Amino acid sequence: MSDDTLRTVHLSRTGHARFEVTNARGGTLVIGDGSDADFTPVELLLTAIAGCSAIDVDFLTTKRAEPTRFDVEASGHKLPEHLMADLAVRFDVEFGDDEAGRAAQDRVPGAVRTSHDRLCTVSRTVEQGVPVDAS
Repeated sequence: MSDDTLRTVHLSRTGHARFEVTNARGGTLVIGDGSDADFTPVELLLTAIAGCSAIDVDFLTTKRAEPTRFDVEASGHKLPEHLMADLAVRFDVEFGDDEAGRAAQDRVPGAVRTSHDRLCTVSRTVEQGVPVDAS
């Protein structure tokens, strides 16, 4: 029996404070402690928040036109208490100056709100404060 709701990743240590992450589809990435170019877990959290919303906004706006620019930045402050604060996601999206482009551009603010309020599993989970069972 399969559980279509289950999502997993597997980490394998490759060196001191360095891990290779593999998802169920075989994709891999390397994470570390910030002493080199590898992404840190905090950067991956920001990536997950921004990426989740970016995908939502992409699906909701590009039905009308392809963007000429689609950039997203996620930021936050890492506190001494080992928490993040002031999490923010900022979109810089532009479409062409034709009827389809203007229709897509007009849809961006609503798409960002829809992603935040209803669609983005990552930011919604963070905002809900879902417990993590560590064993």
